[in-house]
Amino acid sequence: MAVFQPDSFIVSDVVPSPNVDDRAEGRAPDMILLHYTGMQTGEAALQRLCTRESKVSAHYVVFESGRIVQCVPEAKRAWHAGVSHWAGETDINSRSIGIEIVNPGHEFGYQDFPLRQTAAVISLCKSIFTRRGPISADRVLGHSDVAPSRKQDPGEKFPWELLSESGVGHWVRAAPLNLDGVTIHPGDHGEAVTRLQRTLRNYGYGIADSGKYDDATRDVVTAFQRHFRPARIDGVADPSTLLTLRALIETRPAPLV
Repeated sequence: MAVFQPDSFIVSDVVPSPNVDDRAEGRAPDMILLHYTGMQTGEAALQRLCTRESKVSAHYVVFESGRIVQCVPEAKRAWHAGVSHWAGETDINSRSIGIEIVNPGHEFGYQDFPLRQTAAVISLCKSIFTRRGPISADRVLGHSDVAPSRKQDPGEKFPWELLSESGVGHWVRAAPLNLDGVTIHPGDHGEAVTRLQRTLRNYGYGIADSGKYDDATRDVVTAFQRHFRPARIDGVADPSTLLTLRALIETRPAPLV
C-alpha cells in the first residue's frame, strides 16, 4: 500500500501495511478494539503487521514511549480481530479501528503499561471520537472480549479504569472479592447458568444460553474478569463477578442515535 496522509496530527509516522481492504458494505467504524502486540519488541511487531505474508494488520501501533505509528487508514479495514463476535456481529474488522499497544504480553513477560503509552492511547481514542463522531463507551473493547477463547489481550494489567476516567470506555469499580452469595462454577448447569449466559450476551459477549457452564462459558467469564474484575481471573462466576456484571448492565450508556 502506498504512503498515505495520517488521520490524526498526533501520529508520528506512517508505515503502510499491505494487509488491508474495504470495509464491508461501506460501514463506518463504530468500535475501537485494543490489543497488545505480544512480541518481544515493538519494531518486530510493526514489521509483522506490515508484512504481506503475516496477513495481519492494525490501524495504529502505540509504542511504550507514546510514539504512534499508523499502518492503515481509518476508512479501510485492517485485519486485526480475526474470528470474533460482539453484540451479534461477526465482521468486527469492518466495524472497528484496531490499536496495537506494544507490550510483550503473557508469552514474553507481561509488563505494566507505561503512563505515557496509556496517555497516547487515550489521546488517540479521543482523536478518533472527534473525527468519527461519538463511539459508545461499551464499544471500546479488548481483543479478549470479542475472541475470549483465543485471546488474552490487552490483559489484566491494562488500565481500563484510567481510560474510563478520561472519557474512553465503559467501566465500573469491581465489587469486592470474597462476598457471600451464590457462586456458579464450571461444570454447573441449570437456570442460574442460563441467566448468567443471557446477561453476558446482553452486554455483548458471544455466548449461547445452553444452561451448561461449559468451556466456552468459562472462557467468556475469564475474559470478562480480565477486563472488568482483574483482581482474580479464574473463570468462576462468584458474587463479585456477578455484581460487577450487573453494575455494568445498569450503567450501560444509552444507544447512540
